[in-house]
Amino acid sequence: MGKRVAVIGGDGIGPEVVAEALKVVRAAGVDLETVAYELGGAHYLRTGEVLPDETLAALRDFDAILLGAVGTPGVPPGVIERGLLLRLRFELDLYINLRPFRGKGLDFVVVRENTEGPYTGEGGVIRKGTPYEVATQGSVNTRMGVERCVRFAFELAAARARKHVTLVHKTNVLTYAGDLWQRTFEEVAAEHTDVSTDYNHVDAACIYLVEAPQRYDVIVTDNLFGDILTDLGGAVTGGIGQAASANLNPARTGPSLFEPVHGSAPDIAGTGTANPIACIRSAAMLLDFVGEGEAAARIVRACTEAPPSPGASTSAIGDAIAFAVTQDLTKEP
Repeated sequence: MGKRVAVIGGDGIGPEVVAEALKVVRAAGVDLETVAYELGGAHYLRTGEVLPDETLAALRDFDAILLGAVGTPGVPPGVIERGLLLRLRFELDLYINLRPFRGKGLDFVVVRENTEGPYTGEGGVIRKGTPYEVATQGSVNTRMGVERCVRFAFELAAARARKHVTLVHKTNVLTYAGDLWQRTFEEVAAEHTDVSTDYNHVDAACIYLVEAPQRYDVIVTDNLFGDILTDLGGAVTGGIGQAASANLNPARTGPSLFEPVHGSAPDIAGTGTANPIACIRSAAMLLDFVGEGEAAARIVRACTEAPPSPGASTSAIGDAIAFAVTQDLTKEP
């Protein structure tokens, strides 16, 4: 019986790239039971709903969630981000954001803590709109949250060829949060003597990602720094149109969510020019997480070995990758 996957096409190019991802999954011979949900900016403008409680309850019963992209002009900033994306991360305890990057001799992955840091919403504003306005935005870091993220990174590194983890933070300025991350990192490292380690300040890491990204194997970092570094990682490995991501609940107490890094790109929606590779790679990550590792590997190989022709349409790219997957299926073992 196939795994049950909730599909949120979302806004803009989201439904288009999701359609290609599911096409490739079918070509890989995987039977997914999919149920579509209309959520995102357009849904909010039409109904006033962001993520109804009953929909959240229904999503909890799935094995995984595949999300295309959300965001629509006319929706106030933060409504969809906080009400849908962040709420799903917090409610489903998707505490690991995992983003792999490959290309031109590069193979590294960023493990981003996904439920703490500045994104928890701690803070406030007083005297708004006056010359004396004060705004605060705190970064929430717990030992439990930091440790489970760091442990995930070390376990991942131990299973990779290079067995190396780099902590990225700003410990010289963020002396409280940074100290918690540094001490936790060192304590967990002592339990993994087979994994080598390093530390970079986040500003230095930005330079290294541009000048020498091959130095990295596994990067572990907090929510805000991870958000920034992963976009940069996408830029140095072919663009965010090819960058996949997973929001994981490693304890599997609920479904994990898989989505491309890119946005909804409403300016090109319906033109057939969106690159679906990021969503296809995200679907491969989903398959791997639900136990379809061989199919996931075939899809990743197809994305690498069947690069799209210049100017190829969204559906043409999906067709080419789907065909490459079927060819892989017929290869002698």
